[in-house]
Amino acid sequence: MKFSASVSSSRRKSRKAHFSAPSHVRHKLMSAPLSAELKQKYNVNAVPVRKDDEVSVVRGTYKGREGKVIACYRKKWVIHIERITREKASGQTVQVGIDPSKTVITKLKIDADRKRMLERKNSKAHEAKGKGKYTEAEAAKMQDVD
Repeated sequence: MKFSASVSSSRRKSRKAHFSAPSHVRHKLMSAPLSAELKQKYNVNAVPVRKDDEVSVVRGTYKGREGKVIACYRKKWVIHIERITREKASGQTVQVGIDPSKTVITKLKIDADRKRMLERKNSKAHEAKGKGKYTEAEAAKMQDVD
């Protein structure tokens, strides 16, 4: 079901928008879930991955491997993680690109911008302010409107 007239529900247009997205949009799309401890601490499910975060791979050939993010390659939609490399036929070692959605962030690099973002996304703070939820009294008032 389509909710907004200004947004297309066409598969073709959605895929075009995704794959031709500019770097600042890819930044948000390249997010990863937080580990259970970090979710508990910050009340946030996922954040965009950045350099110097520590992640653990949870899917694929490199499942179980952990390391620090050394590069976010937005053009290729992958992140490069410390010690996850392979050898080419020539003998040269190269970084293996890992999809950020197949990782879990175990340690965040916190700076001023990251701190502000975590405070903004904090779901418990919104509940405390009463944002996004109707109380039973408000729901009852709405029933009487008709």
